[in-house]
Amino acid sequence: MLITHDTRCALDAVVDLVNTAPEDDATEDALPDVAALADFVRKHEISDVGVLSELDLSAVRKIRARFAGIFAAPDARSAAGLINELVAAAGTTPRLTDHDGYDWHVHYFAPGASVADHLAADCGMALAFFVVAGEQERLRRCEAPDCRRAFVDLSRNRSRRYCDSRTCGNRLHVAAYRARRKEAAG
Repeated sequence: MLITHDTRCALDAVVDLVNTAPEDDATEDALPDVAALADFVRKHEISDVGVLSELDLSAVRKIRARFAGIFAAPDARSAAGLINELVAAAGTTPRLTDHDGYDWHVHYFAPGASVADHLAADCGMALAFFVVAGEQERLRRCEAPDCRRAFVDLSRNRSRRYCDSRTCGNRLHVAAYRARRKEAAG
């Protein structure tokens, strides 16, 4: 599957956005205020965003929950329905642009759109490409029992199981190794 630069940026943004949500009541929201949202916008180089407000923060949190639903969708039809609703509500207006040193690419958000509509349109379309390509199963959640972070499996053989092999994957492999050693010593 060919993933263009702008699609990859949108995928990174949507994964990071979904992963800002608290996993449970004991976990804090990683988008606690407008300043955190501004940092998110800056980190992901989201263009055409004006002054952010509490309304923007609230709207972004709402679409974050909708994106989380796409990562939890049991099948392509369910994911497609959620993506269609999200993208339609954003009022998509595809247009070609070449800004900030990037070659030609497509923006799906309307000029002057809110940051929430911007994310819904561009990130929704990035996820739509996976459904269209028959690759919806690549939109995953970490299989580590104590982690449910979202990620996009871009491995060739669709075998990635953990959000980060150096943390979640390694921790589980070490635990399994120790359990085997303990049982063998046993």
